[in-house]
Amino acid sequence: MNSKLYIGNMSFNTSEDSLRSAFSQFGNVTDVYIANDRETGRPRGFAFVTFSTEEERKAAIEKMNGADLDGRALTVNEARPKDSSAPSGGGRNFGPDRKAGAFQARGNRRY
Repeated sequence: MNSKLYIGNMSFNTSEDSLRSAFSQFGNVTDVYIANDRETGRPRGFAFVTFSTEEERKAAIEKMNGADLDGRALTVNEARPKDSSAPSGGGRNFGPDRKAGAFQARGNRRY
């Protein structure tokens, strides 16, 4: 049972309190998380809202998807689990069959 929502296309001015009050009309909001940029500390424009039941989550999706909050039309849908096979940002992705330094190991020197 997944009762977590992904909230996208948020205004950078939207606070946790305003998000909680907008979604609490559909049921008991147990958690609100607004994603912030690690480097600047500014909001990234999306958040996650967790409800206590799946019925509350479904009602919130139905009523809040496309609704205006702080001048932006929200995108609201069910949160998907984080894909563990996807690279976690930064660095190079060499994939399962290619290792770092494989080009040089084959004797193909560029310099």
